[in-house]
Amino acid sequence: MITRAAVVPHPPLLVPELVVGAAAETEPVRAATLAAAGKLPGPWVAVAVDDSGPSTYSPPLSGTFLGYGVDVPVSLGGDLPPDARIPLPVLVTAWLREHCGVEVSRVELVPPDLPASDCVSFGQQLASEVDSGSGSEDVGLLFLGDGSTRHGPRSPGSDDERSGPFDSLVHTLLANADVDGLLGLDAGLARELGAQGRAAWQVLAGVPGPWRSLGAEFFAPFGVGYHVAVWERP
Repeated sequence: MITRAAVVPHPPLLVPELVVGAAAETEPVRAATLAAAGKLPGPWVAVAVDDSGPSTYSPPLSGTFLGYGVDVPVSLGGDLPPDARIPLPVLVTAWLREHCGVEVSRVELVPPDLPASDCVSFGQQLASEVDSGSGSEDVGLLFLGDGSTRHGPRSPGSDDERSGPFDSLVHTLLANADVDGLLGLDAGLARELGAQGRAAWQVLAGVPGPWRSLGAEFFAPFGVGYHVAVWERP
């Protein structure tokens, strides 16, 4: 049964080999992400946001971060040759899996424009499948998605003064396990701010609780917002 869920980002900068010149600056995000993922029981079921969704990835599967500058091989399990076409969130899930020493059952990718109602339906369906299929075994849910890409002049998108309040609200909602608040996030505003994680957070909100938060953190190196949180379902 599902006992815990973690919200983490999935930028390439989590992988130290990809940001050699900025490893120190990105270390807080990396450490928090690994700590949150490490609190999840295995096996994991991951949900992430990607333009290629909806799609499902499951082991055996291997990939590489070569497309992001360095050939860092990762695996969801098994010993297949690396597939260069694997989306970034799946690669990051595999990287986290290897560092946390757990199994991953599957990674579900959802499109960034998935409506809130469909996110809720998917979260409910996912919970039903996982809870009915796992019996008494504890399962962790991993939700991957980034916040706004428009925090200040260093951001990859143009600076937008609405980014601060938006990600501050998301942080508060995650810190309080506020399901209704997450479902109330404005999908249009999230899209304008480049916050693709909105869909993943709303899938989490669709997973039946009750939930309580074990803590949340927020980072914005290089102008992109990254949320990290852990929820527990008693």
